[in-house]
Amino acid sequence: MKQERFLLAGLMGDPVMHSRSPRLHNYWLKHYGLAGSYVLLGVKQAGLSAALKALPALGFSGCNLTIPHKEAAMAAMDVIDPVARQIGAINCVVVGPDGQLSGFNNDDYGYIESLREDHPGWRADAGPAVVIGSGGGARAVVSALCAAGAREVRLINRTRARAEALAREYGAPVTACDWADRSAALSDAAIVVNTTSLGMSGQPPLELDLGQLPRHAVVSDIVYAPAETPLLRNARLRGNPASNGLGMLIHQARPAFRAWFGVLPEVTDELRAAMQAATA
Repeated sequence: MKQERFLLAGLMGDPVMHSRSPRLHNYWLKHYGLAGSYVLLGVKQAGLSAALKALPALGFSGCNLTIPHKEAAMAAMDVIDPVARQIGAINCVVVGPDGQLSGFNNDDYGYIESLREDHPGWRADAGPAVVIGSGGGARAVVSALCAAGAREVRLINRTRARAEALAREYGAPVTACDWADRSAALSDAAIVVNTTSLGMSGQPPLELDLGQLPRHAVVSDIVYAPAETPLLRNARLRGNPASNGLGMLIHQARPAFRAWFGVLPEVTDELRAAMQAATA
């Protein structure tokens, strides 16, 4: 069947130049023989609402959202998926046939899928989880961990009030801890997750002493550029199993691609190799 229009989707954020999402989605567009493009949309906070509302007129099927727009974009949506509403952030916008904007959050799905893929023996109830950050990424990770059966989640943020607010939303098992106590909070943890931009290319590293972290604990960073952040390098050197955010990026993209373009893409060895090369 002849394709009726050129397919468009993209990533809105500030910054966005580090993103590997175009390589991922454009790989799939080519693989499935679809004429289209996934582009980077550098949008400042002040222009977010106008940019989102322009998507239908510009012929976009939708877009992804990244830092710092995942929470603020909710105000511009006509419909918000229940999972996204519960998380309190969206990472995927779908433009309906009538121009209606629907917001979804696929980050929780992407995070758990990648964690289980990288660490098949991992169990959410194996011990306390430590989550660093309180933005949209943290909300998705906390939601995913709680849904998977975590019995204790220690939430740590530079501004404690934001961590406390998120902890109140979820109730038990989530508790807020002081930023100054972040290293001590690792003493009996089974997993530690960095959801901040600290360690990302062009950003300062996350200052976290892993000395008290058990050697079997998983160290997870949702940053994927660079492929090995200082946090992950420190974890690897002391023998902890570690994984970056590439798997989360890939797996959260699959339901978005299906919603925009009607195809649920596969994760192949060739794709993973291409993405790893792009983040090396």
